[in-house]
Amino acid sequence: MLKALLKTMRPRQWIKNVFVLAALVFDRQLPSPRLLFAEGRLYPVAPLLHSLLGFLLFCLISSCVYIINDVFDVEADRKHPVKKFRPIASGKLPIPIALGVATGIAAICLPLAYWLSPGFFAIILAYFVCNLAYSNWLKHYPIIDVLILASFYVLRVAAGVSLIQVERFSPWLYVVTTVFALYLGFGKRRAELSLLAEEAESHRRVLDGYTMPLLDQLITIVSGTTIVAYSLYTFSAPNLPENHSMMLTIPFVIYAIFRYLYLIQVKHEGGAPEELALADRPLQISFLLWGISVLVVFYIY
Repeated sequence: MLKALLKTMRPRQWIKNVFVLAALVFDRQLPSPRLLFAEGRLYPVAPLLHSLLGFLLFCLISSCVYIINDVFDVEADRKHPVKKFRPIASGKLPIPIALGVATGIAAICLPLAYWLSPGFFAIILAYFVCNLAYSNWLKHYPIIDVLILASFYVLRVAAGVSLIQVERFSPWLYVVTTVFALYLGFGKRRAELSLLAEEAESHRRVLDGYTMPLLDQLITIVSGTTIVAYSLYTFSAPNLPENHSMMLTIPFVIYAIFRYLYLIQVKHEGGAPEELALADRPLQISFLLWGISVLVVFYIY
């Protein structure tokens, strides 16, 4: 049962919560080797510790949400070709135990979030309530469902901002996060529609409001917008190096966007973007190179 509980908490999806660390990295508050070794002074570690603790709390509260979602969706999941094997849907994890664990996680995380920062508490509470509204109601409305999913990514970024005293964080990153999250959301819907085909509506009612041509058009719009928004960020944000070296990271973003598009349209994957990020080697390499290049531009170069 412990194994079933851990699977229901979906630790593989905690990768989404790295967006909480965006403010720390892009506000240039990571301990900097350039400052440590060139200027010989200690760098304050409080922003790093606050951000890491916030990341941990977001992982736990998101697991609480996953448990509640699986309880809400238990009947639909039992009809799904893949989700029917989830612990709650398959009966391996009894619903009363699942709800008890979810309640315990929330009872621990919310007070700790308030202790960490009242602003962070407000955001994590909004994330929790919006997830409940999404699971019980909003997920049945086309377009709105993906907008709500995208807002969860933006809330993660905002949570990271609330944990530290930001000085150079650019609002452009909210724009990039929004359109990128929309790209992932519409890609996920396309993969689900492709997988379930004629039985899509019986598994997820909202899929009846989508068609492949519509999703392809929406994906085209938000993928192009993501590239443009990120490119504008790399040379117009006020906190970037004056030599525009951040623009060197654009090719990695473009490749990642195109690679995901290839996976959902040619390979018919993408129903779980976080799974692709953990399984697709070219995507992993592009993310790794992008991350290294950002760190070099911000902290070493």
